[in-house]
Amino acid sequence: MAGEYIPSPSDWVREQVERYEGSDGKEATTLRETGLPVIIVTNTGNKTGAIRKTPLMRVQDGKNYVLVGSRGGAPTNPVWVYNLRANPDVQIRDESKVQSMRVREVKDETERARLWALAVAAFPPYAEYATKTRRTIPVFLAEPS
Repeated sequence: MAGEYIPSPSDWVREQVERYEGSDGKEATTLRETGLPVIIVTNTGNKTGAIRKTPLMRVQDGKNYVLVGSRGGAPTNPVWVYNLRANPDVQIRDESKVQSMRVREVKDETERARLWALAVAAFPPYAEYATKTRRTIPVFLAEPS
């Protein structure tokens, strides 16, 4: 991916990305206190054109990954949602495996319900997050490009 890498302003995100990538996916591969696996999604900023990296829960659908814009049930979407909507080409690091993928936002209700169920099975707090916000939590599917 082209562009300058700008680390997250959030300390825990920046530190997790650095440890995950610096260890070739051998360290920092779980979400802090949960012990549940995460992936690193590298995307292009929609305003800056800079490279951004975000740890997200690992939710798999076969060879694809489900990306959930929950932000803990906050009233607004995480910034990366807008990045993916503007620039759907991403790289996903799953431990030591890195692959180029293309995302699409899932709008079909049947497909979204199926993927949402996979997401909640992988990370049960998503169900609670959905009750804490009025917005529809965005769901993206990352597919090999």
